[in-house]
Amino acid sequence: MTQYFAWADPTSWWWEWAIALLIFGAFLLFRQVFTRWMFKFLLRFAKHSRFVHDLLSSFEKPLKVFFIFLGLFIALNYLSVMAPYRPILGQLFRSVIFILIGWGFYHLAGPTSALLSRLGSRLELNLDKIVLPFLSRVVQAIIILLVLIIVLEEWNYEVSGFIAGLGLGGLAFSLAAQDTLKNFLGGLVIITEKPFSLGDWIETPKVEGVVEDISFRSTQVRTFAQGLVTVPNSVLANEAITNWTRMGRRRVTFHLKVTYATPRENLKRCVDRIRHLLQNHPQICQEPLHVYFDRIGESSLDIFVYFFTKTTHWGEWLRIKEEINYKIMEILEEEKVELA
Repeated sequence: MTQYFAWADPTSWWWEWAIALLIFGAFLLFRQVFTRWMFKFLLRFAKHSRFVHDLLSSFEKPLKVFFIFLGLFIALNYLSVMAPYRPILGQLFRSVIFILIGWGFYHLAGPTSALLSRLGSRLELNLDKIVLPFLSRVVQAIIILLVLIIVLEEWNYEVSGFIAGLGLGGLAFSLAAQDTLKNFLGGLVIITEKPFSLGDWIETPKVEGVVEDISFRSTQVRTFAQGLVTVPNSVLANEAITNWTRMGRRRVTFHLKVTYATPRENLKRCVDRIRHLLQNHPQICQEPLHVYFDRIGESSLDIFVYFFTKTTHWGEWLRIKEEINYKIMEILEEEKVELA
């Protein structure tokens, strides 16, 4: 008779499995409640502190995974059949904990997080848009390395021997990775000298466009044709870089060629009126500003015009140039001076 009611025996193997599944299901349920209600409440509570908000956001996914592994760990430990494997389960669970903690800090050290910005302000460091992503990648690489060392030590791996092996193979590695090392050092030069920042319009002998990203190995530049050019840092650090974004003003220069038949008085009035036009324009820098009858060319009389606009924005610069050109044409028409 008892064999028909074996399912009710607390010592039966499948009764243990049922309780283990209930334990695992309870943790899954708690995970849903925590992430849907409690965690969202904590995020709303921390919205006034960007650092605390970023801290909670960085550990949101690791916490979700943690509850799954915690429920699985407790459920498996409840099973008597898993008794011989409990030490390994403990090592595995601790390894997962270390990995999840590293995962959270990896996201916290991201370039958009407040951690590095807060650290920079505390240390009175100027972490601009290009230093921050580079420093973020360095910190993230260190976090990965530390987590790897801790997990290896948890599994009784001789980390000192591993590091010593790296030392012995360092020479061969350095010979094989010379280009990578050059690019890394080139990136450090770019970071320290700061010839440009993310979003700057730069021009080099090989590329012109807007800087989108800088990594350990290369810098990505988006050209005006929307092509993405990847330039090795070692190449970029050894080239002349023109940063057009950092212009304080933008130049306009040309020769205005008029015919030989232009009377001297008319030519002089044109030069004076063009100079007066530029001197009284609100968007034109007054120094340097040059308008002169420059030379008698082979087929024309040349008026040299040289000035700078206060704006550096390309579209606004073109608009001011166009406005000046129309007014110069108007002056020429009024003085009855023809272009050659």
